[in-house]
Amino acid sequence: MPVRGPRLKILRRLGVALPGLSRKRDARAPATPARRRRQPSAHRRRLEETQKVRLNYGVSARQLIRYLEAASAMPGHTGENLLRLLERRLDNVVFRLGFAPTIPAARQLVVHGHVRVDGARVDRPGYLLRIGETISLAPRARAHATLRIAAERAAYHAR
Repeated sequence: MPVRGPRLKILRRLGVALPGLSRKRDARAPATPARRRRQPSAHRRRLEETQKVRLNYGVSARQLIRYLEAASAMPGHTGENLLRLLERRLDNVVFRLGFAPTIPAARQLVVHGHVRVDGARVDRPGYLLRIGETISLAPRARAHATLRIAAERAAYHAR
């Protein structure tokens, strides 16, 4: 589920820059509270960390629960397995390759059918990639100047 609403405001509330969420940067200084705030509870800290993961990867709470169940069934540390699964999502890989400036933009590229996996069109941003699969842009996507430049830049950095 993509982030809806004011992304910069969400980032300011969380107090951290999530690079995949927005290209914008907050130029304002952090807000100083008029009075001293209480130390956040353990539940509050866990909730904020969960929200950061959900917002950065663009997944809903239900999807995150399913990824967590799959990660706990895998051998090894559950947290590391969870991040491995989230990093294998097609929209995230398209972002990491440099085809899009943000994960939501990469998600849009995938949904609009501009991404090919092993030559076949895949329009599901949550598609889990396997080792050895090849990702490319569709021929009609290469006609767009911005996507062509991004694809060339990604190919240059892949060397």
